[in-house]
This record gives sequence, structure tokens and C-alpha cells, in this order.
Amino acid sequence: MQLKEIVARLDGKIITRNYDGDMEISSGGAADLMSDVLAFNIEGNSILLSGLTTPQVLRTAEVAGICAVVFVRGKKPSRQVVDLAEDLSIPLILCEHSMYKSCGILFGAGLSDNGISGILTD
Repeated sequence: MQLKEIVARLDGKIITRNYDGDMEISSGGAADLMSDVLAFNIEGNSILLSGLTTPQVLRTAEVAGICAVVFVRGKKPSRQVVDLAEDLSIPLILCEHSMYKSCGILFGAGLSDNGISGILTD
């Protein structure tokens, strides 16, 4: 699934300049605990959904190889977080939906579970 399709399905808003809508995303997961993200061996181009908007989310995404982050529940990151995302070339997307609904939308559209959370499993 292309990143632009994820943005459209979530009624999302891109807030970073380093956005490639044609980027292929193969899986997704959701977590507010970054230790959960680091506990899984993530393969392929994955997206992370989180309600946590701290720099640690981006540092975790960088270490885990996550290629884009969606902030759910209408959460908005600080300018510092947006700047860090741009430095790391990790696109940030804002979404008003709950984490549960966002995961359901993406799973229903065919995005695979990357194992981070039980929310996207079969």
C-alpha cells in the first residue's frame, strides 16, 4: 500500500516536507510504549501509529527501521519533533481517529500486521 493511500484512508494530514506519497508500506503496527516497538524484529517498510508525540518516538522509529509515523487521536507534536523527523527523513502524519479505529481502517484495507501490537492481528 502506498503512503498516500494510508494518508487518504485515515483522512490524515502530512506535516513534514520529506513526504514521498509513492513510498510502499508493507506493514503497520501501533504502540504508545516504545519498548514494545523495539521488542519486535520489524521487516520491510513499516508504519507506526502512536499517540505519543515525543522525540523518543522518532528515535525508536529510526532504530527499528520504521519509515513513517502517524500520530493518532488528534495529537500534535512540537516543532522540535517535526524538525527531528525532517532531519531523519521520517514523514509524520496527523490523524483525528483513535488508534483502534486507525488500525482497523488500515487492516481492513489490507495492510499487514508487523507484530508491534495485537490491534492489527487477524
